[in-house]
Amino acid sequence: MESFADIEIVLIFPKKYQYNESEMLQYFDDRSRIKIVRGGDTRFESVKNGLAEVGEGIVFIHDAVRPFINKELLTDLLRVASDKGNAIPFTEVVDSLRFVDKEQNCSIDRSLYKAIQTPQVFNAQLIQSAFEQAYDPLFTDDASVLEKQGEKINLVAGLRENIKITQAIDLKIAEIILKDWV
Repeated sequence: MESFADIEIVLIFPKKYQYNESEMLQYFDDRSRIKIVRGGDTRFESVKNGLAEVGEGIVFIHDAVRPFINKELLTDLLRVASDKGNAIPFTEVVDSLRFVDKEQNCSIDRSLYKAIQTPQVFNAQLIQSAFEQAYDPLFTDDASVLEKQGEKINLVAGLRENIKITQAIDLKIAEIILKDWV
């Protein structure tokens, strides 16, 4: 909250998650600008529930499993989203890629692909409108929801260290990153 003095935060917790609100908010000095919202059965429903609490302006949608963001990235995303309606961070794909179907597999040009991260940043009214459409299993992130509405997605260079922590090995990598950050 220090980086952006006028920010309001909406924390969305999974429907099944039991939490103590005061425990969740204990690390925030100004709790008056923080709302806690119960999530839905899917990520799509959870984000939609959170967006219902957002007014006009710019909204950052971020996953708790990506803790390594910084002020510079947030500022870049805010600038582009304010100007163009959305801003999505990416990193270059460094692994070799193969297209695989039931019949074959073949090498593909990785330079044509980007790995997408969060936070994804949007004009609030645009993304709220996009979340009014029916859920589609192809919605793998919030940008894909907006894109289905016909909006162009604007990519912004993300951070290689903004890893997604979903497996045990990711925690070990996060520990190494955290040592460099502190």
